[in-house]
Amino acid sequence: MTYLQAENYPEKPAGERFRELVERGGILQLPGAHNGMAALQAKAAGFDAVYLSGAAMTASMGLPDLGIITVDEVAFFIRQIARASGLPILADGDTGYGEVLNVMHMIRTFEDAGAGAVQIEDQHLPKKCGHLNDKRLVEPTEMAMKVAAAAKARRHLYIIARTDAAASEGIDAAVARARLYLEAGADAIFPEALTNAEMFREFAAKMPGVPLLANMTEFGRTPVFTASEFEEMGYRMVIWPVSSLRVANKAQEKLYATIRRDGSTAGMLDEMQTRAELYDLIGLNEFEALDSSIVKSVVPADA
Repeated sequence: MTYLQAENYPEKPAGERFRELVERGGILQLPGAHNGMAALQAKAAGFDAVYLSGAAMTASMGLPDLGIITVDEVAFFIRQIARASGLPILADGDTGYGEVLNVMHMIRTFEDAGAGAVQIEDQHLPKKCGHLNDKRLVEPTEMAMKVAAAAKARRHLYIIARTDAAASEGIDAAVARARLYLEAGADAIFPEALTNAEMFREFAAKMPGVPLLANMTEFGRTPVFTASEFEEMGYRMVIWPVSSLRVANKAQEKLYATIRRDGSTAGMLDEMQTRAELYDLIGLNEFEALDSSIVKSVVPADA
């Protein structure tokens, strides 16, 4: 199945499919996928949707997560993931890339690129990773205006409002912000950087019936919890935003050190995706079959 064939496209928009996944019960597991290949691997592993992290995107470009990249740069990542995997994507919209009109432009761009959901946060630009210190928050009403603008611009996109207020203003203030964002049109809430199970449970208890998202990033302020533990605490979605990039980067670091030391990749062959595995994952032969002028590729023996 290739993206080139119309019959392979889902009939329902990505936003509707994402909403159905949230509402079907249980907890929706959203592994980070920082490019099309990662999304294909997530799909092969059995995941129904993926998360596109701003931190992972910028790091893959060699940049910090400070709101530097543009809407069009993010749309490039959304398009390649949607095209490669066909999965609904929750895309990181940072602070909306500006004010009300910019937020509306972001929504239209992301939805047209194939996203199923978007996350918008209540920080000032330049924003910071949610698990770092001294984040600066906008006024709740300003964020609510952005959420309302997003809701006005979307056709089907599922809108998740993130609040970073717990660290600096406390749980009650974060809950108050969340309620305001829901009134403005958000479908779900993402309380960022909660530091223990008690905080997760308290936030959920104060937001009954509201779909909540938990962030299980590594090396941050949140202890390690499993998806089932988050579900027990009252959460409907969980993301692992940068995990795929961290693992890939560590593997590449080892590869380059090996080549530099040995002048060869021989010592790394057992850790590599083989040529046959790569071609099977990207569907090389399926693409070739669409054009009769292409002779079917045959993978060399032991490749």
